[in-house]
Amino acid sequence: MSGDTVGAEACVALGATAQQLDSYVGRDVNLGGLPVLRALPVKGRRLIGPWCFLDRFGPFTFSSGTPMDVAPHPHIGLQTVTWLLDGEVVHDDSLAQEALLRPGGVNVMTSGHAIAHAERTPHDNSGQLDGVQLWAALPEAHRHGAASFQHIGEVPRLEVPGAVASVFSGTLGAATSPAAHFSSLVGADVQVHPRHAATVPLESAHEHGLLVLGGDCELEGQQLDSRTLYYLGTQRADITLRSASGARVLLVGGPPFPETILMWWNFVARTPDEIRTAREDWEAHRRFGDVPAYPERRIPAPALVRLAHPNPLS
Repeated sequence: MSGDTVGAEACVALGATAQQLDSYVGRDVNLGGLPVLRALPVKGRRLIGPWCFLDRFGPFTFSSGTPMDVAPHPHIGLQTVTWLLDGEVVHDDSLAQEALLRPGGVNVMTSGHAIAHAERTPHDNSGQLDGVQLWAALPEAHRHGAASFQHIGEVPRLEVPGAVASVFSGTLGAATSPAAHFSSLVGADVQVHPRHAATVPLESAHEHGLLVLGGDCELEGQQLDSRTLYYLGTQRADITLRSASGARVLLVGGPPFPETILMWWNFVARTPDEIRTAREDWEAHRRFGDVPAYPERRIPAPALVRLAHPNPLS
């Protein structure tokens, strides 16, 4: 086996034991013409619960072509969660599954031991693309299991005075997503009505984070910026969000993840050797399988020795 150093990023839970309101400015990534804000991982905050990755893509408007066309690439040790605010995305994978995602639904892919997939804008589209993709690290007991994919056409909603939350992952209040997950968590799109203050229930043992997806939003007297991830700590039974013109806010959370993970490219692992093996298997066309919708295209793995950041929308 190659002895090359693996330029992987160690991600350790730094879960708070009390309420906090810390801010972490995201960074721009422009790949294939798609504007992407990478909000997690960032310096000083690698995990929020099991969530280890968060990309905010768009809003993007186009009049021709298919701006998203991410060729097949591999994953281990994680779940991908794709949530759209606008537009359409087609998912294809090495399980020979295909699904068209629209706003209101969610795609959840469990990599387990190994999977390959691709995502693209369909030819028949609305000319819009706007959404987020997240990764949840799989715990040790489940990360070597079988791969799977779920497409849910419409997620449950939680209504509170002044807002409605679409719960695409986990549980928020009385609403629970049917998507299968392997850690306790929450992922929700909270829409705050104009000129309202909305109190959203939280699980106090969990840590939480917020990202403004659109509009104006205030928390604890602080105006929230759309390019900043806000970390709320733990020990909160609820939060009150205020908006003058209306807002959409992404809420994520879960108990601090108990394991240290290594992130390299599209792999979430525990040791450099796992990453080396997964990369070798992908390059040798082993283990991950082929994506039938892309018989002649795939994304090659980067060199081991450099820090390989994830592909957007991957």
